Amino acid sequence: MTRHAAPFQQLRTLPVTVPGNGQRPTVIIQPSRGLLRLDLAALWHYRELLYFLIWRDVKIRYKQTAIGVAWAILQPLLTMVLFAVVFGRFVGVSPEGAPYTVFTYAALLPWYYFAQAVTESGRSLVGDAALIRKVYFPRLFLPLAGVLGSLLDLGIASLLLFALLPVYGIVPGVRLATLPLFVALAMVTAFGVGLWLSALNALYRDVRYAVPFLIQLWLFASPVAYSTSLVPEPWRWAYGLNPMAGVVEGFRWALTGRGAGPGVALAVSVLAVLVVVVGGLLYFRKVEATMADMV
Repeated sequence: MTRHAAPFQQLRTLPVTVPGNGQRPTVIIQPSRGLLRLDLAALWHYRELLYFLIWRDVKIRYKQTAIGVAWAILQPLLTMVLFAVVFGRFVGVSPEGAPYTVFTYAALLPWYYFAQAVTESGRSLVGDAALIRKVYFPRLFLPLAGVLGSLLDLGIASLLLFALLPVYGIVPGVRLATLPLFVALAMVTAFGVGLWLSALNALYRDVRYAVPFLIQLWLFASPVAYSTSLVPEPWRWAYGLNPMAGVVEGFRWALTGRGAGPGVALAVSVLAVLVVVVGGLLYFRKVEATMADMV
């Protein structure tokens, strides 16, 4: 026990008397000190556990489903059809020269990834309460597994878009090389928000009721069904305070060439993401000390 725990724990050994066995050492496991101390040695030591947590979440998500991973395509596809009818035909939202279906679907890809990752990571601590109470492992892995496991759905849903682009004569070009950067930004955004929600959910069960409502509001506050060009020019930098604004417009620009490319709004979104992640890590570390008693 001591050999495996040493990289990530502060250990204190006390001799105790066990009836019939003489003196045996008792190892007392104490949490690491400091709010921002992430204990990278522990994260690396338990890296294999992260893989199994991700794989478990993926299998549970589609267990006993009739169409399985096809849900990853069906959900954004049906939403795209609804938006095309309501906003494209009735409201007359301008897709900036691109077909509205492609314009919307390119934005729905990161949005559905974000919504799913936040939902999975937000309920991860409460969902694995029994595991938290029984054994030690880096608790950070639970929300992180929800964020990484949702990448599979993002990849599957992207297949339909790459099939649609040639149909409409759209060639992404060299902009496509920037797509991994926007995927990474979406991951970090979901991770930061997931840290906050998972820690809050461990303390207040009201959070599980608020998260679906929050995601619905966030959808319409993000440029998914419309473009940031509808926002007055002097206020576009403030619109970037919404972290998903930069992610959504970045995806749309990288895949279709339409929408706002890298600029002031994206820079503001990146700064907002950093604030969310650092704040989430601080709060998660604060709650982690009493997490086993709360969940």
